[in-house]
Amino acid sequence: MAEGSFARGLFLGAIEEDLIFPWREGPPAEAHTVQVLIDDVRRFFEDHVDSAAIDRAEQIPDRVLAGLKQRGAFGLCAPQNLGGLGFSATASARALQEIGGLDLSIGLTLAAHQSLALRALLLFGTDGQKARYVPRLARGESVGAFALAEPGAGSDAAGIQTIARTVTHTASGAPGAAPGVVYALDGAKAWTTNGGFADFFTVFARTSPPDEGAKPKITAFLLERGPGVSSGPNQSKLGVRGASTTVVRFDGVHVPGENVLGEVGRGVRVAMQALDHGRLDLAGASIGVCKRAIKMTLDRCRRRRAFGRPIGEFGLIKDKVATMMAETWASESAAYLTTGLVDGGAEDFSVESAICKVLASETCWRVVNEAMQVAAGVGYMAGEAYERLVRDARVTLVFGGTSEILRAFIALSGMQGPARQKADVGRALQEPIKGFGLLGEIALRKARGALGRDGMTRHHPLLQREAAVLDRFVQELSRGVDNVLRKHGRDIAEMQYTQKRTADMAIELYAVAACIVRTTRAIERRGPEGARREVDLTRIFVASAEQRLAETVAAMDRNDDELRKSVATRAYADGAYPFDLT
Repeated sequence: MAEGSFARGLFLGAIEEDLIFPWREGPPAEAHTVQVLIDDVRRFFEDHVDSAAIDRAEQIPDRVLAGLKQRGAFGLCAPQNLGGLGFSATASARALQEIGGLDLSIGLTLAAHQSLALRALLLFGTDGQKARYVPRLARGESVGAFALAEPGAGSDAAGIQTIARTVTHTASGAPGAAPGVVYALDGAKAWTTNGGFADFFTVFARTSPPDEGAKPKITAFLLERGPGVSSGPNQSKLGVRGASTTVVRFDGVHVPGENVLGEVGRGVRVAMQALDHGRLDLAGASIGVCKRAIKMTLDRCRRRRAFGRPIGEFGLIKDKVATMMAETWASESAAYLTTGLVDGGAEDFSVESAICKVLASETCWRVVNEAMQVAAGVGYMAGEAYERLVRDARVTLVFGGTSEILRAFIALSGMQGPARQKADVGRALQEPIKGFGLLGEIALRKARGALGRDGMTRHHPLLQREAAVLDRFVQELSRGVDNVLRKHGRDIAEMQYTQKRTADMAIELYAVAACIVRTTRAIERRGPEGARREVDLTRIFVASAEQRLAETVAAMDRNDDELRKSVATRAYADGAYPFDLT
């Protein structure tokens, strides 16, 4: 078992069934509450929300935000005793799935407010901080923003230039700070969602001098809009135009030490754990967009006729629809398997949430593109919803961490367990007598892995082939990781081609496992015929995943990585495409 993380266990060749079986569902009372909210939100959007007008105006009307506040949509995850709905991770993701599918601009506005800014407060705030801020945020009286990224610091927190300097002392203090310290905050944050109208910010700043080469100490602060806080104009964007995206500047803003969130110098931990939660909600929103695109495609397949029949009767269109359905099914299964783990008390789900975000966002991008392809010329027209959906969907590949940085994170985080095992072996060999016990323990773990290669035992027999695919490629992943760590050691941190292949395998395997667990639950409840559609979608997805996994395994040993690097290096020197017909 890898510290209670199913995804990390895959890198060790382990399929920890007890972590994922049975498929978890929330209590019926919460499911009813969620459905009531969803039905109410659907009616509200139908009567009061014009997404095309929001896109044109590049602003969400105040009356729309007010209506969502009245329905509790700004406090999904906040505890009931602090004015929120008290939703579980599953319920929050499901609600944002619905809202994101209806209008992704509104979905991201809510996600930035509560999945990031409010969530960080709930995770790390003191009782006093929560009592002061959470009720206002949950009711929407205050709107939150997560001020992390800067022009030179996106995923690289070490690049943060916003700085908080100690200026004076008062009567109270914060953990790790001098008693009663007050900070002066200076700097600017880029691409801040809700930045134009938020009045509550979770801000990340240096609390150590910006020495060249020194690792900065980053601290998280809770800050209300006031003197010294200013926002630039809303930035025009390709999509999600209704969401407010601005630069936010801090000019000598005084922040009392009691507004430090978490511990001084531990702000990266605050950001990362908030993002772990936020990525699950972003995955939910992406799935909502997928479902909307599928519905639009099915409507188009019925209405559009060619050569005397509906286009939905043609094989190539059916293939697109089947793929869209199967990939959305897998993304949904992975996302809600993970929220179930969180609701069940999982403490480490950082790799799982990153997997879900990459999987759902890339599925979203493919699905909306296929929806536009099925729509053909109509889809390309500016007055139609298809082109807006494509523009909106593009942000899912960037917001909350790009697919590239998250793949690196998935791979390197997953390799930590195997790397520790190798370090344990090294230490044991240096001290042979003392190391006997440790070597025996490592050997036992290896033996358990080898003996356990028959794979899953709790899946339904109908899914035996799919379970066999999972087991086979989990072992391939483990062997591949073992080989690259033995060959390259610490240099693996720079080997991004290998990281990508490793992450791709982990993403595929996690999705396959999620489909198996969810479909097993469906078969147990309704029988093989009653669960036929779930079985069919799982078989389509796993068959496709098997092909991709086999190609990835083959590329571990035979690839053109170095050639590609050299081509890119020459292109950098050229500064342009160097060829013409002459």
